[in-house]
Amino acid sequence: MAVVEVKNIKGEKVSEVELTDSIFNIPVKPSVLHEIVTMQLASRRSGTATVKNRSDVAGSSKKLFRQKGSGRARRGNIKSPLLRGGGVVFGPHNRSYAYKAPKKVRRLALKMALSSKLQENMLIVIDGFDLDQIKTKSVVAALETLKAEKPLIVTGTQNDTLELSSRNIPGVKVLQVEGLNVYDILNHRNLILLQPSIKEIEGRLAA
Repeated sequence: MAVVEVKNIKGEKVSEVELTDSIFNIPVKPSVLHEIVTMQLASRRSGTATVKNRSDVAGSSKKLFRQKGSGRARRGNIKSPLLRGGGVVFGPHNRSYAYKAPKKVRRLALKMALSSKLQENMLIVIDGFDLDQIKTKSVVAALETLKAEKPLIVTGTQNDTLELSSRNIPGVKVLQVEGLNVYDILNHRNLILLQPSIKEIEGRLAA
């Protein structure tokens, strides 16, 4: 098992913790991470672009003029796609871009994302992030002490004080273990785990 230092928010070492190799130290395959990140981004697409087809356009269905004898092109009604204000052919409609990768692949990708942070020395474990009051300066000072750049902070339980104190800091995000995902781990440079969250992560991914 990998042994990692546990620090406090002052950057001082307070203890050590062992991380399960089957979760935090497995070979990383970029293709698996790419598949899951693509899935997550596809699920976030709104898919609200839509157009009016010929049948959706308001207007008369009467033929504009007779078929022959006028010397003009043959016309149907005013809703023809060939005319200005007419319907659109083969345009987009409301749809969902979401799709699901297999559960085993999603779990494996999450393990690989965690392992990549440990292997790159971008994983920081702290004993807690307790704040006396909602204050952004306190979080900024703690992150500077920990030398954490664009960090993702993972908590075991909801910490409203930490979330409210950090929400205005660019690049900083606070997540509970339930919301931990591959995209956010890879999108942030440092991963900060509060020590109680490690057991919950191992319990979630132990399979």
